[in-house]
Amino acid sequence: MDIDRSKPALVTGANGYIASWIVKRLLDEGVTVHGTVRDPSNAAKTKHLKRLADSAPGDLKLFAADLTKTGSFADAMQGCGIVYHTASPFEIRDIKDPETELIHPAVNGVKTVLDSAGQTESVSRVVLTSSCAAIYGDNRDLQSAPNGVFTEEIWNTSGSPTHQPYSYSKTLAEKAAWDIAKVQDRYDLVVINPAFVLGPSLLGNADGVSNRFMVQAADGTFKSGVPDLAFGVVDVRDVAEAHLQAAYTDAANGRHILCREGRSILSMTNVLRERFGDTYPFPKKTLPKFMVWLVGPFVGLARDFVSANVGFPWKCDNTRSREQLGINYRPIEDTLCEHFQQMLDDGFVKKRG
Repeated sequence: MDIDRSKPALVTGANGYIASWIVKRLLDEGVTVHGTVRDPSNAAKTKHLKRLADSAPGDLKLFAADLTKTGSFADAMQGCGIVYHTASPFEIRDIKDPETELIHPAVNGVKTVLDSAGQTESVSRVVLTSSCAAIYGDNRDLQSAPNGVFTEEIWNTSGSPTHQPYSYSKTLAEKAAWDIAKVQDRYDLVVINPAFVLGPSLLGNADGVSNRFMVQAADGTFKSGVPDLAFGVVDVRDVAEAHLQAAYTDAANGRHILCREGRSILSMTNVLRERFGDTYPFPKKTLPKFMVWLVGPFVGLARDFVSANVGFPWKCDNTRSREQLGINYRPIEDTLCEHFQQMLDDGFVKKRG
């Protein structure tokens, strides 16, 4: 990988969980980073980025931008050679208005960023953070996948505004990106499709789905048991590395599933119990599917989600990420334990014993 340090790189949503690690990698490589956030003056949201820049050879410049406003990224993009578009809403529960909260900002954000890229002479490549959610909607979809494995050739066809709306928003956004990229020749588009991302956070808070998972694993939320639910898992640092490789590896192209392996919730919390002991109320069993189906709506799990996901396996092919981007995945055991330890050190999980 030959990193071009002569041009800045733009990272949209720079203060996000994945984006912050991308910013760190770029700064450590001596790249000037143009980072967009909603409000650069909000110190609580940007102080960790400035701290990263203070200890790295690269420079950081923050810009205000809004996914819903046309032209909002134009100033930040000027002079940039690479654009990383990571900014997109990520929430899978308590969605009241999928169109307003997820679909519109995800799709419109892609259009806004790529329209600006098409008008910015310096941009040669756009790396889009999509998701495995754009490849499948439910674990049950694996039954119809060729050879019983999720690959980059597959698109999510089971998501909708009323069922798995987050997955639906990621599918529409990535399809919009490919449609836009195909009718221009200014830049290349390379897409990263991470599974569920875990690993230490740079944000200094307990916000976000990944951090909440770690907190709930130890606060008694799952004490009585967990659903027999499996999904792909990948370390956030591997995801950040994949973004760099996607940007600066000349031959990189197309979609790339980012996933170390499929794991059940219980198998992951068992790893934490083995490392941190029984002083934390980690779950010790899976709940029967009929019980999850009955109580699901009362704990935020729709019954159609339970029917299509609980008890079904999860399997993907990560060959493209390994061969084209050279990703050597961290063991999930290290990812889980380092993430949980960080939550302990930062005080978001109360130390016991």
